[in-house]
Amino acid sequence: MRLSNKNNTPVITFVYTIVGIIFILGVIGYLMEISKFDVLGNKAWILLLIPVLLLIPLYVMGKPLFEYDSDGEALNFRNSHILYIFSKKNAKDEFPKYKLVKFNIINGFIFKRLYIYITSKKNRVIILKYDITYLTRKQIKDLKFSLNKVVKANLEIGHNDNTASD
Repeated sequence: MRLSNKNNTPVITFVYTIVGIIFILGVIGYLMEISKFDVLGNKAWILLLIPVLLLIPLYVMGKPLFEYDSDGEALNFRNSHILYIFSKKNAKDEFPKYKLVKFNIINGFIFKRLYIYITSKKNRVIILKYDITYLTRKQIKDLKFSLNKVVKANLEIGHNDNTASD
């Protein structure tokens, strides 16, 4: 199963552009206010507060682009950001399906996170984190269905291995 929200890229880019413009205009307005106009007096900080309050949710919501592919013998996850400034922490992971132990989806107030638990070569559990805030409910439902299918298959294989060794 393949899942991607790349078709939302123009909308997300538009929102980031508008908030960026509002931030730049707020900074310019603040500088003009303190140096030349002095209309707001001691309340000039409001011109900076409003744009920052718009930037905070965008930052908390995380990386807007998410791709998932479960076709074949491996699971592929890619989580990336539109802005080049934040692209350092882009996540791109590929691992065999049999390594998936479990997954968990956290629903915060303005964000959603996907936690993937996989086994390493030394039988330790590694946690991979992905931002899925920008996925629709249907996409999240499909993602849950696909990951549940892989986890159940892994449990059956693990159960069959345990009964064969007894």
